[in-house]
Amino acid sequence: MKTTKSGKLANKRLAVLGAGKIGGILLRAFLEQKLVPAKNVHATARHAEKAHALAKQLGISASTDNRAAVRDADIILLAVKPQAVREVLEEIKPEMKPGKMIVSVVASVSTQMMEKLLGLDLPVVRAMPNTPCAIGCGMTGLAKGVHASKEHLEIAQAMFEAVGRVVVVDEKQIDAVTGLSASGTAFIYIILESLAEGGVKVGLPRDVSTLLAAQTMMGAARMVLDTGDHPALLKDAVTTPAGSTMDGILELEDGKVRVTLIKAVMKATQRAKELILEP
Repeated sequence: MKTTKSGKLANKRLAVLGAGKIGGILLRAFLEQKLVPAKNVHATARHAEKAHALAKQLGISASTDNRAAVRDADIILLAVKPQAVREVLEEIKPEMKPGKMIVSVVASVSTQMMEKLLGLDLPVVRAMPNTPCAIGCGMTGLAKGVHASKEHLEIAQAMFEAVGRVVVVDEKQIDAVTGLSASGTAFIYIILESLAEGGVKVGLPRDVSTLLAAQTMMGAARMVLDTGDHPALLKDAVTTPAGSTMDGILELEDGKVRVTLIKAVMKATQRAKELILEP
């Protein structure tokens, strides 16, 4: 199924507008996964030096000219800052013709807003990936605009399935995806760092402790994904009566770790909503 979907991009030309942090991560991952050939990619950066470096490193076309990048592209990956969306869409509007589609990874800017700024009935798919896309282990939420068809959504799915897992949600849920999986990687790093610090506190070398924490976290996540079991059930399987795990869990509950993490997702989601720009 994945191969069939990926085939939809074999002959497509891709423009990456804003090959910075997440745009650069995705661009490199798409090239490494051979989702699109380098000769079919034109990326843009704000500064000529960065564009020149991208062209040299990745063997692609790169410039500071968004209109030139979009001109011959079939798929436009929009990866600029939210504050720059209006300016960039107005800049590329003269080049937006039937047959093109926009896949936006811009936080907080809705498909409806982008459609309004373009003033055209072009397909827009909104994506919210996270940084583990860089190693093919990402998580992306997708939502389509009113002019995007099932085929457009499948093209976007193929792009992000090449770098991890994908869920399709209603657009009203995209901010929650931002708060949970996009911002959530930072929350996980804090938990991982804290577990590793705990290991150091009880006598483990730092490198050993970090490895133990990271592999334990990855293994626990894989158990959830591979078994489909609820995390609470898997937790209970580890927790023996009067054992050491129960003592540790009591400390977590006393420190309100559970409610703090829930609130962290809620706060990040709320902040994503507040970043929305008015057209």
